[in-house]
Amino acid sequence: MEPIVIRECVSIDELDNCIRLQREAFDLPDLEISPRRHLIVSRQAGGWTLGAFVTDGGVARLVGFVHHLAAVRENEIFGYSHMMAVAHEYQNQGVGARLKWSQRKRAIEEGRSFIKWTWDPMQARNAHFNLNRLGVTVTSYGENFYGTDYPASPDLHDVETPGIDSDRLFANWQLQSRRVIDLARGAAGGAISNPDAVIQIPAEWSKLIKQDPNLAKQEQLRVREEFKGAFAAGLVCAGFDRSSERPGYLLYKAQALQSF
Repeated sequence: MEPIVIRECVSIDELDNCIRLQREAFDLPDLEISPRRHLIVSRQAGGWTLGAFVTDGGVARLVGFVHHLAAVRENEIFGYSHMMAVAHEYQNQGVGARLKWSQRKRAIEEGRSFIKWTWDPMQARNAHFNLNRLGVTVTSYGENFYGTDYPASPDLHDVETPGIDSDRLFANWQLQSRRVIDLARGAAGGAISNPDAVIQIPAEWSKLIKQDPNLAKQEQLRVREEFKGAFAAGLVCAGFDRSSERPGYLLYKAQALQSF
């Protein structure tokens, strides 16, 4: 694989390539794509977009990016990671991890200690990446966060079928926690055994949506209620079991994570 350089996207052409990558990676309609103006305005407001570049024939080519917003909570400025995309041919090659660790490094240099973002709780691959490789924790659940805009599958636009709600988990990335520091250095993340609760999800979510959208909807509702109940009981999600048959989120009592 060609050497990859991580640097900020600043030119119009570079930001336009971020838009192209959104289409490729997410397969979303233009209505859901963050446009050039959004990227430019957020940069003026304190945010930035880091790109992963390779050199082809002497020309830098964008193969991934992460977009970082400046956000505020209780008078503290923190980072909000709005999106990350990697070109198909560069997925599963560590590009996403390099982007996220570069994002952490820059945020720390700016005096930040916390970054927040969301992901679909039914996506096992994202869950493993966020929880096990980056060391985030989760304490809140967003029900239909972006709204139910589309049918359950792009192949079912002409069929009467329930849309899948855009439920999301909120990642809390404590940039200077012991576990995150260990993971950033390439050390083991200190997984905790004996979780207090496990919330299982379907192993092949995208396949289930296409084959049985009604069952997919039922599964999403079950996962939603289990998460809401666990968080109401004070549990914290801090790990993920990648079992090929029945992957699941691992939740713990808060006191078990005090040195995590």
